Amino acid sequence: MTAQIKYADVEVGTELPAGSFPVTRATLVQYAGASGDFNPIHWNEKFAKEVGLPDVIAHGMFTMAEAIRVVTDWVGDPGAVVEYGVRFTKPVVVPNDDAGAVIEVTAKVAAKLEDNRVRVDLTAMSAGQKVLGMSRALVTLA
Repeated sequence: MTAQIKYADVEVGTELPAGSFPVTRATLVQYAGASGDFNPIHWNEKFAKEVGLPDVIAHGMFTMAEAIRVVTDWVGDPGAVVEYGVRFTKPVVVPNDDAGAVIEVTAKVAAKLEDNRVRVDLTAMSAGQKVLGMSRALVTLA
């Protein structure tokens, strides 16, 4: 695959299509099985509350992975993301109901760099709180 977005077609401030990613308890169990992270704060409400959390929370790496989907969907090639980092600021609390939680992600081109690369800054929110800080990706465009 190769990036489908051309470097010449973007400017600083270009907004990427936003993404909305639902998270349920079932999603967390599936992620735990795939990742091997069976920490009970991600599936056991009683335990999560005993350690001071408001409820079960989503895995940080899961939250990070959902957020970068906005960039990979936009550019058309996951391999175009050459660097990605975040700071975890708030947990995504996932209630035990049919709705669960939602991670809302927006992103925009923050800088045009050399070699057809851009820096994309992302904002990830859940329940009105910013859940990722300093969320940035370095992306190679066509």
